[in-house]
Amino acid sequence: MNRSGISPREPNPLNWFTETLETDLGRQVQVEYKKILASSHSDFQHVEVYETVPYGKMLVLDGVIQLTEFDHFAYHEMLIHIPMNAHPHPKSLLIVGGGDGGALAEAIKHPSLETIVLCEIDKTVIDVSRKHFPEFDKAFEDKRLTVIIRDAAEYLKNTASTFDIIAIDSSDPIGPAEILFQEAFYRDVFSSLTEEGIAVSQSESMFYHQDFIATLLAQNKMIFPVNEYYYTLVPTYPSGTIGFSFCSKTHDPTTHLNADRVAELKGLKYYSQPIHQASFVLPAFMRDKLAH
Repeated sequence: MNRSGISPREPNPLNWFTETLETDLGRQVQVEYKKILASSHSDFQHVEVYETVPYGKMLVLDGVIQLTEFDHFAYHEMLIHIPMNAHPHPKSLLIVGGGDGGALAEAIKHPSLETIVLCEIDKTVIDVSRKHFPEFDKAFEDKRLTVIIRDAAEYLKNTASTFDIIAIDSSDPIGPAEILFQEAFYRDVFSSLTEEGIAVSQSESMFYHQDFIATLLAQNKMIFPVNEYYYTLVPTYPSGTIGFSFCSKTHDPTTHLNADRVAELKGLKYYSQPIHQASFVLPAFMRDKLAH
């Protein structure tokens, strides 16, 4: 018996997915799975879907967990609804990456959006996700959506379009996503935002990647007048937390909050007005790290 009083079951030692990140030396994440539902090599990466024992279906890119049915909402809701509700009148949204459709499924909940562009480098991610994650599939049928299969860094450097919100739903800063954390890319993001524009980007774990986050925010403070770090809780990500950079030309994310728009959102599992504000309140160790 363990301390909960429940007898532990015997896992199958052959069916364990193991994630070992270059940025997380000495640490691993393991998830037991029932079977592999999809496995293919695209032009950019290895794309897999597992049927897991504890978390339902799980999308993996190049050996790194991207999302699970169990807890993806805690990531996608915070990626999209934070900037959308901090902006006074968002009409246009660019999602960088996000080929799985999770961020898109949250975006279409906002009727104020007139234009949604999803720029994904790897069409295989879209095709595999639409097949195995039907809860996201209908979002790709939204009439406001344009899907662009292209390197987002190249797209932003050359596009004449501007957006009220840019949500950068990237994987970790290795491989195809590495360029999405560099200064040149964020300067192109700034240029592609409207006058009141807001950008948010996946920005790693405050427990495991403090130096990386501090460097990223120091870089972006040279570009954006408003630059903050906020976080959410996602059990299947290393350390159980993942953070975001909030980059804005004008609006502070805690004082510019549209409470009416928050109240209109239905079916959410994580995001709320109190969570919106609390997510920017950092533990002392991280607050001190970013103050230096």
